[in-house]
Amino acid sequence: MSPENLLKQIQFIKEIDKIKYIQRKTKLFNSDRQENDAEHSWHLAMMAIVLAEHANAAVDLLKVMKMVLIHDIVEIDAGDTFIYDTQKNHSNTDEERLAAQRIFGILPEQQAEELIAIWEEFEAGETNEAKFARTMDRLEPLLQNTSNNGGTWNEFGVTYDKVYAKKSVMKEGSTTIWSFAEALINDSVEKGILKK
Repeated sequence: MSPENLLKQIQFIKEIDKIKYIQRKTKLFNSDRQENDAEHSWHLAMMAIVLAEHANAAVDLLKVMKMVLIHDIVEIDAGDTFIYDTQKNHSNTDEERLAAQRIFGILPEQQAEELIAIWEEFEAGETNEAKFARTMDRLEPLLQNTSNNGGTWNEFGVTYDKVYAKKSVMKEGSTTIWSFAEALINDSVEKGILKK
């Protein structure tokens, strides 16, 4: 690699430090402190390593880890959109695409193209890797909210129907994990921490 590539890579590394300052709505397990995007991404990578055996199909674990580690980097520019936001759609936006091009574009061309392609693959949610990565992304806040007596569900008036609709995508990546999650959602209703 050339010294020019190294400088671009160091610039990228410095740029993505900003992800540590992007606050999510969800809070850490059994805590009132909001999680940041860097913590979230790290946690998903660890979850993928530990839970990979439950994927519906064989997955390239390294690719899944890349997906979960980079999927929210666009929020440096685009900001975090709460999954239950009623004003702004949580799905991929032009704003996020521009952010992906700018931020990953700091890297040497080949690396930039690879990370943009991986980010796009995650957003499309069609490959086995993307489906499993998205399962991890939906599972973590579910575990957080149940550990915090309803957490953001209660704080923002999120109902069972909305939670169920957003979380049911998990079955595409892992029916085993979805069965666990579905039981957790229903148990949350019984405990009164998620309203019907």
